[in-house]
Amino acid sequence: MKSTSTAEHLLTPRMREVLERIRRAKVPAYHTLSPKEARWAYNSAAEILDLPRVPLARVQDLDIPGAGNAPLRARLYAQSHERLPVLLYLHGGGFTIGGIETHDSLCRQLAQRSGAAVVSLAYRLAPEHRFPTAVDDSFAALQWLASQAGELGLDGSRLAVGGDSAGGTLSAVCALMARDAGVELALQLLVTPGTTARQDTPSHTTFARGFLLEAEGIDWFFRHYIDDAQRDDWRFAPLNAADVDGVAPAWVGLAECDPLVDEGVAYADKLRLAGVPVQLELWRGMTHDFIKMGRAIPQALEAQASAAQALKERLFP
Repeated sequence: MKSTSTAEHLLTPRMREVLERIRRAKVPAYHTLSPKEARWAYNSAAEILDLPRVPLARVQDLDIPGAGNAPLRARLYAQSHERLPVLLYLHGGGFTIGGIETHDSLCRQLAQRSGAAVVSLAYRLAPEHRFPTAVDDSFAALQWLASQAGELGLDGSRLAVGGDSAGGTLSAVCALMARDAGVELALQLLVTPGTTARQDTPSHTTFARGFLLEAEGIDWFFRHYIDDAQRDDWRFAPLNAADVDGVAPAWVGLAECDPLVDEGVAYADKLRLAGVPVQLELWRGMTHDFIKMGRAIPQALEAQASAAQALKERLFP
């Protein structure tokens, strides 16, 4: 849908061009599709603007126990066979779409650039598995890596969690759960995370339509994922957490022209007020999901490099 917002001038020329290409392609909006159709559409197009999949010394498919010991697919990426620290990566997609294949290129870039191993998790999706299954799967996998990473030849004592969009939400929640469970984390890597219970910040109005992630799509994702009565739960909206004292240091990467930008800033502020070290990066003129557009958007490369550098600094002290 073409933007009617007066904020369209904020977009960079490259970003505006990408959005125009998407409009010309007449890609159906996810909220007009069934979850099954939306997954197929996202899987087909997810890496079109991503960098080519960089070859790595180690790419391994495996299973990790999720909530209730349910076997979950995962993929390990590493640029060597050494005993590396590890990032658990939780993909975006509104808790409803997305998976290992849609984020393969990004995970390879993070592994290559940081030197750490990356384990990408296929947590169970809504509507087949509604809230809080994705949370429980993600934290079960994080706990397993903390104690059993040695089985993969990795160092679970040097551990981070990260993800984009819904995966950023899950990562923030996992960091809180890790603190409460005594699981040591070196970093939480939050890329354009959702953190609020309702879409009621100014940026949700300013960037409601025409900036890739649209209001109707957000509503569609959340209807499939969670009951309205549950939305104030901090495991959905980490900004509602009673306290964030003592959680892992955070790298927070945001896009200026993103409905989620205000809540990302608010969560970074909440962490800082609690004394948590925070590196907040805001990319001007970018929309949601820009970090996966490395073929077309130079800022995607900057964001990947910044995230990887944060991982390197925290995981290789």
